[in-house]
Amino acid sequence: MLVEKGDINAGASGANHGLLHSGGRYVGGDPAVAKECRDEAQRLKRLAPHCIEKTGGFFVAVEGDDETYVADFPRACARATIPVREWDLKEALEAEPALSGRLMAAYEVEDATLDPFMLSLDNMAEALRLGAGFLRYTRVTGFRKNGGRIRAVHLCHTLTGETSQVEVAQVVNAAGSWAGEVAALAGIHIPLLFSKGTLVVTDSRLTHRVVNRLRPPGNGDILVPGGTVSILGTTSVRIDTLDQVYPTIEEVDLMVEEGAAMIPMLEGARYIRAYAGVRPLIRQESGGDDRSVSRGFALLDHTKEGFENFATIPGGKLTTYRLMAEKTADLVCDRLGVSAPCQTRTRPLPASLSGRWTEPGLGPRLWLKQETGDDPLLCECEMISKSMIDHVIDAIRTQKATPSLRAISLRSRMGKGPCQGTFCGRRVLAHLYEQGHFEGDEGLDLLRDFFQERWKGERPILWGGQLIQAELKEALYEGLLGLNAQGAPQEGKKGQDACG
Repeated sequence: MLVEKGDINAGASGANHGLLHSGGRYVGGDPAVAKECRDEAQRLKRLAPHCIEKTGGFFVAVEGDDETYVADFPRACARATIPVREWDLKEALEAEPALSGRLMAAYEVEDATLDPFMLSLDNMAEALRLGAGFLRYTRVTGFRKNGGRIRAVHLCHTLTGETSQVEVAQVVNAAGSWAGEVAALAGIHIPLLFSKGTLVVTDSRLTHRVVNRLRPPGNGDILVPGGTVSILGTTSVRIDTLDQVYPTIEEVDLMVEEGAAMIPMLEGARYIRAYAGVRPLIRQESGGDDRSVSRGFALLDHTKEGFENFATIPGGKLTTYRLMAEKTADLVCDRLGVSAPCQTRTRPLPASLSGRWTEPGLGPRLWLKQETGDDPLLCECEMISKSMIDHVIDAIRTQKATPSLRAISLRSRMGKGPCQGTFCGRRVLAHLYEQGHFEGDEGLDLLRDFFQERWKGERPILWGGQLIQAELKEALYEGLLGLNAQGAPQEGKKGQDACG
């Protein structure tokens, strides 16, 4: 049974680049992680190709970058057995016209992009098919222990405050940045560092390939194509608490400035959203900033702390998620006396109906093929029709959850275009009312909550076209419809208070 205190991809799983690393980024400072990324990326391309776009990638240097670092890059790749090929600068500019004219080196690597929402939904769908359970908006509040074992896990529903408990054979703490909090409920201390990374989304796709700055990892040094948009990132800011994780204007300005050195058009691009996630890094004794901390993972079995059936899996990356799960499952199976081999190494991940709606560009392809005109568009930016929204609602129902605007947006492209929900928000909510999901004013709080989440990402990028868009949204919802978002509770806030 998976217990999630929010909805799907609530933490770093939903706030990342979507980059499937070739390993090139880590060849200089962490060759072991580079090799893990290389192996897992190759494996995922075979086993989950529907979640991946094989874009390829460039590592590029511009005038002024460290020439010694640039010259050593192919040798470092060779030492880590990462495939790399040097490109002629003229050919590189022809292949990616958005690159800077001040280019001094370009190397090709096997980077790709990964849809993290589709990946999560497909993994969940297959797990549910095999008999697993999934509880959304359910927080772990404590453990019942006896004789060196956890006997039960205490739970609280964050929306209702209702409490329950689940008797367990094994417990895996895979809570990401919150792993320390969960472990602390069992009296265990895990030394984690919280490194916030902010990313920004452009309104169009600027490059075909992933573009990495060929220098030691820094701010705004990766541009990742994400379907119909591009994602620029990222920062590394040490934070002490997970209560307030949000992108800032200063971070966005810094990334745009740095990114424009390798992609000049970033300086004048329209940005539709910013978002932030937290890397749960394993604290090390060595000095240096957080970028020098390994992106590897650690599997903690907690036997030294006196627990026979508790484990924690902190650290890691999206690219190595399957390997992390395999190592953790191996430990659990060994404890349970299961000797069957790991199937995720060889068995393809099936595509699911619930996962398909996160694919960029799917809406236009399906809607334009329709022969009848009785399926109106509810989201014009991403061309998502009423029937497509109904499919998403059905998928939410299979997870025994109640549809809301945020739940639909997480499982589709709704609200993710340039208008950031301005028009589709009210249309989809009206559709939910027509279907009988809401009565009276109860849907309005969810509409406010949906726009608060959109606003958190829009606030740091309010200039040019997106500022005009935000003013239109404010005029429509607050000026015309009187929907004042101030003071509206975020989804789950009341329940979290009730859970203590």
